[in-house]
Amino acid sequence: MREVFGFTRFQGEQEAAIRAAMAGKDCLVLMPTGGGKSLCYQIPALAGEGTAVVVSPLIALMQDQVAALQALGIGAEYLNSTLDHTEQRSVIARLSAGELKLLYLAPERLLQHETLELLRRHRVSLIAIDEAHCVSQWGHDFRSDYLALNQLGKFFPNVPRMALTATATALTRTEIVERLELRNPRIFLSGFDRPNIRYLVQAKTDARRQLISFMANHRNEAGIVYCLSRKKTESTADWLQAQGFTALPYHAGLSADTRAAHQRRFLMEDAIVIVATIAFGMGIDKPDVRFVAHLDLPKSIESYYQETGRAGRDGLAADAWMVYGLQDVVRLRQMLEESAAAEAHKRNERHKLDALLGWCEVTTCRRRSLLEYFGDELIADCGNCDICMTPPVTWDGREAAQKLLSAIYRTGQRFGAAHVIDVLLGKSTDKSRQHRHDALSVFGIGKDLQPNTWRSVMRQLIVQGYLRADPERFGAMVLTGTSRALLRGEVDIRLRQDPAVAAVRKKPTAATGAINSLAEADRDLWEALRACRQTLAAELKVPPYVIFHDATLMQMLLERPCDEAALLSVSGVGQAKLARYGEAFLAIMRQYA
Repeated sequence: MREVFGFTRFQGEQEAAIRAAMAGKDCLVLMPTGGGKSLCYQIPALAGEGTAVVVSPLIALMQDQVAALQALGIGAEYLNSTLDHTEQRSVIARLSAGELKLLYLAPERLLQHETLELLRRHRVSLIAIDEAHCVSQWGHDFRSDYLALNQLGKFFPNVPRMALTATATALTRTEIVERLELRNPRIFLSGFDRPNIRYLVQAKTDARRQLISFMANHRNEAGIVYCLSRKKTESTADWLQAQGFTALPYHAGLSADTRAAHQRRFLMEDAIVIVATIAFGMGIDKPDVRFVAHLDLPKSIESYYQETGRAGRDGLAADAWMVYGLQDVVRLRQMLEESAAAEAHKRNERHKLDALLGWCEVTTCRRRSLLEYFGDELIADCGNCDICMTPPVTWDGREAAQKLLSAIYRTGQRFGAAHVIDVLLGKSTDKSRQHRHDALSVFGIGKDLQPNTWRSVMRQLIVQGYLRADPERFGAMVLTGTSRALLRGEVDIRLRQDPAVAAVRKKPTAATGAINSLAEADRDLWEALRACRQTLAAELKVPPYVIFHDATLMQMLLERPCDEAALLSVSGVGQAKLARYGEAFLAIMRQYA
């Protein structure tokens, strides 16, 4: 840990998982993104005899991890479709010569007969299955090839297997163990909390204006903006470019070459913003992503947690920001109902979407609610989410709810949100005149509230189960079985008041705050350290963070090491990196001493 990776202590359950693997036990390791899962199999691989096989779902992730291991002087390679025949033979020759401690493979490649036979001729010390939630039918990125990985226990009966994931409810954990047929596995659960991530959620009013207001705090920083559609991804990237950001689109409709080029720029350069669909991100290891923004609702809390988990992997301050609106809810429900999935799957996805909507509308600490969903617990409110920073105001919504439900009922439960709100506001439109809704008793009874407030009321009534959007009627609002009691005034209802402005950032902390408050001389040193890192990365053709993380550079700046012994005490500087890069960074430190 200290000599190779440059860390002085283990985190969470790392050491226990490492010891279990080295004792030959099967394990399920659940740690939050950025919590150090990779070390749980990398250290046993280095300490054991033979080669550890790592099953990884994405080529980009394999390349990323192998580059980082090679920078540490570790024998690591991958076998995948990006290698030509000569390169593949070279990797196999290194395996046969006993030079590899880790070999990364996609599940499809691993399960080929020739690959299994190749590995059986060599000593396999450990099999690590990364992103193990892919074996779950409820997993966010269902991948059928993962289902066949249960065969590994039969092919390698005496080799310990370790399944690793950052996102798994109790149901998914059980499914992982059963589908992989792990043998009496030791289960290591670290807390889901990512205390360095600040959660900010707003009702969608003017999404682009809200986004640019949020991103004003993140100029010259790397980030990801998620959108639901490919078209929106491209238009948002173009718009951000016009606002002075270096923004690139990423979605499955782009050519493989374009996607690869954009992903490479994101990994290799500083301050790139990727605007993406969920096609981007699983296994992205870039540690200095300072924000993840959602312009549309994801499909579940699991998806949201996984996507926001790509921020702040270096442990420094990061933001998870999202806007959501009524149209998001209607659209996601419609997409779900129109899908060809089995009814059981649809039912499960409905529950997940409902849980996410409920989380969006909570009036207590957002982090506490998020952790409770995963069966985790927070002792005190976090103080680092929009609700803790700006507690929401609630109001008696019974009368407004009754007016809204009456308008939906009187108009025949055949119309979407926009028309119902027009009726409440007394707007004379072609549609209201055509259907004679301007003659109804509910026409104009809601003039006392603004359109945004009515949208908020409608959204909250959906969350609380008094309304639903009917996909068979193109998202028409319809009453539910619980609506009658509310219409009759038999139940009270309190609604949250959407804040007029976005939650204000508290005094920045960690990376952003420290950098922004640097004295001029320190700022010059910071930029010199980053430039040195960028130069080395370009020479070696690896992402800058493979050289050193921002957190390591910040510690150098604060501690000013002037010799090798002092530099070795900086977190993230091990013997291999000291030998490779130490003199370059020490020269800069001496220059600014």
